[in-house]
This record gives sequence, structure tokens and C-alpha cells, in this order.
Amino acid sequence: QVQVVESGGGLVQAGGSLRLSCSASGSTSSIKTMAWYRQAPGKQRELVASVISGSGGTNYADSVKGRFTISRDNAKNTLDLQMNRLNAEDTAVYYCNAVVVVWGWSGPGAPRDYWGQGTQVTVSS
Repeated sequence: QVQVVESGGGLVQAGGSLRLSCSASGSTSSIKTMAWYRQAPGKQRELVASVISGSGGTNYADSVKGRFTISRDNAKNTLDLQMNRLNAEDTAVYYCNAVVVVWGWSGPGAPRDYWGQGTQVTVSS
């Protein structure tokens, strides 16, 4: 129903910036929230930032507040993550996530998660 694809990852020096982009396709009108997650080697996947459809409300992990900015362009069906003042702790594979709720004859269905393939971000010191 929904497909997401990430791009923009790469290698950057500490203190530098990167901008990640996520393109969504399919039943994008059913998306309730979109978010960026990341997973470093040997660690669990963690939420980086999210945005709520409709209200546009955003949420950030404490570790990235003030440095990262998430933005969604509903017209283009894209989700961007501007990352500034990067440090080694930001090194991870970053994943785009979309939460979808589709209404059927019996009411709302269970929320479903759709994930992109991930894009590698490596911060060197």
C-alpha cells in the first residue's frame, strides 16, 4: 500500500551536515505519521524524529534536539531530515518509516508500519 525510499546518506566529518530524503508512494493519504529511525551496529533501532499528519506536530529524540530538523512535504510526498553539527554518535543506518491506518467496512484497521531500505550515515572524526 505504501512504499518508502531513502536517499542522501554518506560520509561526513564531525561538525558537518547532511540532508536525508524519503519519498513515499502508494496510499499516502492513509499515512498518519512519518518518522526517521536509526540503528547503529550492535544497538537497537531508535526513533530520531517524527511528524504527525494533519497537525504537523513534530517529535525529536533528546540526542538530536536543536541539531536535526524533520519536515514533510505533503504535496511531494517526501520526508526530509536536515542534520547539522553531526558527531560520531550519529553514525548509523537511517530508516524512513510510515504508519498507515486504512478504514474498512468494520472500522479502522490496525496500524501498519512501512519501512524503507535504509541509508548509511557515517560521521568521521
